[in-house]
Amino acid sequence: MDNLLKGNIHSIESFGTVDGPGIRFVVFMQGCPMRCMYCHNPDTWNTAVNKQMTSSEILIKYDGVKEFLKNGGITVTGGEPLMQIDFIIDLFKKSKEKSIHTALDTSGILFNEKEISKFDELIKYTDIVLLDIKHINNEEHKKLTGFSNENVLNFAKYLSYKNIPVWIRHVVVPSITDKEEYLRELGKFLKQLKNIKALDILPYHNMAVPKYENLGIEYKLKNVPPATKEQAIKARDIILECLK
Repeated sequence: MDNLLKGNIHSIESFGTVDGPGIRFVVFMQGCPMRCMYCHNPDTWNTAVNKQMTSSEILIKYDGVKEFLKNGGITVTGGEPLMQIDFIIDLFKKSKEKSIHTALDTSGILFNEKEISKFDELIKYTDIVLLDIKHINNEEHKKLTGFSNENVLNFAKYLSYKNIPVWIRHVVVPSITDKEEYLRELGKFLKQLKNIKALDILPYHNMAVPKYENLGIEYKLKNVPPATKEQAIKARDIILECLK
């Protein structure tokens, strides 16, 4: 299969420390359907720009640094890795054959119940999912990303039903996601889930602005100030209050 199935790869990071448990080997996939206003990797959007690699080629690179990946494994992120679900299944299956811990970092936007068999196959080889919920309010989610959040929330429920460990990620963006009503709504939704292992509430930053300028893409949040650590802590406290 390796001779036929190749992934479109943006880049590889050998020593990731924020992409799942332990020190991770992080594979950034190329291509994403969403256009999140605060995306810090706009260079991963375009599916026409890529380097193709097989799962075996990636695992050879992993083997070259595995002694340094303390308590870690492989994380696949993006872009949106679910755009290449067949490749991720292949990579994760081969990883589990080598007893490598696997993490999927995704927005869940491409979850499709009509193709549930593929997702059932994927989670057979997935140890943990890092699920990025951009906005709990559907209309605000559309404004922020260009898409409804219906698939995202359905994916979260699916993972809970299948009892796949999940780390929830949510970015606090001043005037967009930091309103108390939205944070409480998010907390109430998360309370339904039985598989949450961590909750990462991240402060919005604008460090990707130079990337947008270099790519000739308008940065739509140029007038939004970065969120402070204190704002992120306050948001997390509100969400956690609703989980009690």
